[in-house]
Amino acid sequence: MTHLTRRALLFASGAATLAAAGAQLQAAASPTFDLRARRTSFDFGGGPTHGLASLADAAPPPVIRLKQGQPAHLRLTNGLDEYSTMHWHGIRLPNAMDGVPYLTQFPIAPGDNFDYRFTPPDAGTYWYHPHCRTMAKMAQGLTGALIVEEADDPGFDADIALNLKDFRLAADHSLLPHFTPRGAARGGTLGNVTTINWQVMPVLDVPAGALVRLRFVVTDVTRIFKLALPSEASGRIIAWDGQPIEEPIGWPTSDAPLWMGPGQRVDIVLRTPDTEGAEIPLINMIGRTPHQIGTLRTTGPSLARDLRDLRPLPRNPYAVPNMAEAEKQVHELVFGWTPEGNGANNGFCGTYEYTFWSINRAPWPGDAQGPSTPLATLDRGKSYLLRLRNESPNLHPIHLHGLLFKPVRSSLRPVLANYTDTYLLMKNEVVDVALVADNPGDWALHCHVIEHQKTGLSGFIRVT
Repeated sequence: MTHLTRRALLFASGAATLAAAGAQLQAAASPTFDLRARRTSFDFGGGPTHGLASLADAAPPPVIRLKQGQPAHLRLTNGLDEYSTMHWHGIRLPNAMDGVPYLTQFPIAPGDNFDYRFTPPDAGTYWYHPHCRTMAKMAQGLTGALIVEEADDPGFDADIALNLKDFRLAADHSLLPHFTPRGAARGGTLGNVTTINWQVMPVLDVPAGALVRLRFVVTDVTRIFKLALPSEASGRIIAWDGQPIEEPIGWPTSDAPLWMGPGQRVDIVLRTPDTEGAEIPLINMIGRTPHQIGTLRTTGPSLARDLRDLRPLPRNPYAVPNMAEAEKQVHELVFGWTPEGNGANNGFCGTYEYTFWSINRAPWPGDAQGPSTPLATLDRGKSYLLRLRNESPNLHPIHLHGLLFKPVRSSLRPVLANYTDTYLLMKNEVVDVALVADNPGDWALHCHVIEHQKTGLSGFIRVT
């Protein structure tokens, strides 16, 4: 979804671009966002698909834009026929606003609403999705980008949010089952229609000769994207999972794509070609085969920008771990299978019939009322290491709510010490990540392959 600066609007067909990309909700328009989860239909090509979910009547879920350091009020009305919540993925906010059923709030009943109020401390690329009946609602499309704009304009000519998501569609365009036991016990159940902002193979207009900020957001329930751009393209990666990078990340090409698990984001600045009508393919690698998922197309006369004009993004105000202290306080989290058993406890947020996964040998008991034990209890303000140990042959994007961490070391590969909230854990990998426990509350920690999460691979960390 495209957000054009005033400068670029003078040159590009901004109205057409915005219409194709979908709605944008701007903080400047109103201090309060009135959001309504609802049923909708959409034509992915060849006929409408019914039974989808969105925050918009007949369009992809909107991009929500907030301002760094400015209070935000997002009122969510549940227009669905079942309970829901909303989680603001990657945002460091008060625990009561995190949107996790029973852990931070009671689920929102049909027809009821909940007021989410927080002041985002960090600029960057984030996203939103339900955390109640998560698998179904995300598979039906209720995911969208949430952008926290920098306090000072960083100087891009266009700002495009790219929501990467699969849908599972039958030949008659109806939704296929989003959950399969075989998929849940392995790498997850893949979709068969890959979209960007709900569009199949979209062509997105961008200004020629411009500095364009591309915000890739993987909101799929399963697919691990391997992103590639032309090797001859001019640009650089500037942020990872919302945070300006501290260690450079290599340019993603078909020979060395950028792996992005569900929940992860990357910001890339692209210096577009000067020629009007030039096309830049957006590629997802499946194995060693490139699959084009969209196209950027230049419009208008060249803005004649130079990458050397680019100013570094300002660092967000997060705490830096004391590594000497952290190395003495290590909590190990073991991710693996569990003997197949009954489904998790049922509640307003539903359950499935199976338990396949566990953390520290114990599957999550489910999104329902009842006692539960934290995976670790951390003292506020202290530094810790979490040792993430994957004892399975499957990949797990591990997401921690409410806190940031940085990778320190891996048993398999070099790691970049860029701050993040989601780490893609490779098969049989052990990685140490460091954090400062500076945000009190009970913070969910789970795999973002949602079938894994909903069949046991979930828990929480307590900061007191």
